[in-house]
Amino acid sequence: MAAYQLVVNGVARTVEAQPDTPLLWILRDTLNLPGTKYGCGRGLCGSCTIHFNGAPLRSCMLPVAAAEGAAITTIEGLSPGGLNPLQEAWCEHDVPQCGYCQAGQIMTAAALLRDRPDPTDAEIDEALAGNLCRCGTHVRIRAAVKAAALRLQQEASA
Repeated sequence: MAAYQLVVNGVARTVEAQPDTPLLWILRDTLNLPGTKYGCGRGLCGSCTIHFNGAPLRSCMLPVAAAEGAAITTIEGLSPGGLNPLQEAWCEHDVPQCGYCQAGQIMTAAALLRDRPDPTDAEIDEALAGNLCRCGTHVRIRAAVKAAALRLQQEASA
């Protein structure tokens, strides 16, 4: 076991783990941040998506040793003071069904909106293509991303 210095949701944390322990398990089991979900364990489904130095990344594929010193944001840290506009839009558009993929979808969409404040349908579909939703709410997911983009644009111009 080794000690690693992580910055998770803006808070410096020290964790002890084997160097090859996936960051997903550190977040969920060690730091008690269960919003990041385990889906496939192979980086294919997107349920474990976090922001790693601002970029969406599959936490099931990243060993904790490679995360030391990086800025890590989980769904819990996306908007610490309340719901993020994406989370609000998710509820308004009745996106959640089983809810399992939602944190990964939202984290990926947040990075998209940061980089592309007014994405096209094709850009949304492309960005979220790696996040699987077995419930088939893709049309509502796209609508929620568009609504959140509009809300963020309105907030920026206010």
